[in-house]
Amino acid sequence: MASLRGHQQPDLSKKLYRLIKTENHAIGAYEAAAKEQANIASQLSDWGEETGDDAISEISDKLGVLLAEIAEQEDVLASGLEESRGVLKQIRNTESSVQPSRDQKAKIADEIQKLKYKEPSSVKIVTLEQELVRAEAQSLVAEAQLTNITRQKFKEAYDLHTAAIIERAEKQILLAKNARKLLNLVDDTPIVPGDVHPTFSHAETAREVLNVAEDELRAWTPNVEPIHTNAGNLGTNAMPAAPVSSQGAAPTQHYAQQSEYPTQHSEHLTQQSEYPTQQSEYTQHADQYATSSEPSVVGQEPVAYQTQTSAQPTETSYATDEHDHEHARSVASRVLG
Repeated sequence: MASLRGHQQPDLSKKLYRLIKTENHAIGAYEAAAKEQANIASQLSDWGEETGDDAISEISDKLGVLLAEIAEQEDVLASGLEESRGVLKQIRNTESSVQPSRDQKAKIADEIQKLKYKEPSSVKIVTLEQELVRAEAQSLVAEAQLTNITRQKFKEAYDLHTAAIIERAEKQILLAKNARKLLNLVDDTPIVPGDVHPTFSHAETAREVLNVAEDELRAWTPNVEPIHTNAGNLGTNAMPAAPVSSQGAAPTQHYAQQSEYPTQHSEHLTQQSEYPTQQSEYTQHADQYATSSEPSVVGQEPVAYQTQTSAQPTETSYATDEHDHEHARSVASRVLG
């Protein structure tokens, strides 16, 4: 069924449809990896308890906690990628909406050429040329909307995408560094038969390592290159809300990065050392793209695609294609009014 839906996509949106579909497979792989890594962490803790070695038992248990938290960051990444994928869908939907206007313009142009070849004196040619002018006006509006939506949502989508990767990487590095501190608490000095290792005396230090990991996760904030945007004056019809002169240009905005993040309770770390870990920032991060003037593209057709066609056609002779295009731009400007 998914393959069938891909074949039914308009030509303009087929490639982005495939990209979004492939991204979904990648997200599923990250989620599966998170589950497997969490399972491995649990098995490590169980194995360490069965060894009968107090040092291995204690450290493997704490190490399993950190590895489970590392696995959880894969889910955080998957969530961020899913939000990015949702933004790309808005571009795909707009592309799908633009395709009919392109097809209509091409169809009328083909009919005109056929008539000029078969019946050069047909009165229908004038009527079709007038329809072509209106179709070109509609197409100009649709193409402008597509460009505006594509540029804005492309930046938004991959801002979310790259921010999710950075968060996953930095948090996993933080946790892995603390895990290495735990390994240094294990005394691996060789012993001879009959001797035993001293009783493990670093249990308190191991718990402190977990506390440090908690504090570092809670204090983590994103430090990334901000993504700038000039799309703040984009109206609800995916067109500029008002003309902007060079003297009064709208100020450049940023896809803001917040520095304060709420926390959530992690099952893994709470069970061992009763502390919460930080919640992913991506729900907040995505909300920052929404402005009062930002268009909503999901689930609706861009409103300006349905341009006014009730204007009375003039009886002007359309001698050249240049004249047709000039008239189309004039009609488009009146439509955008």
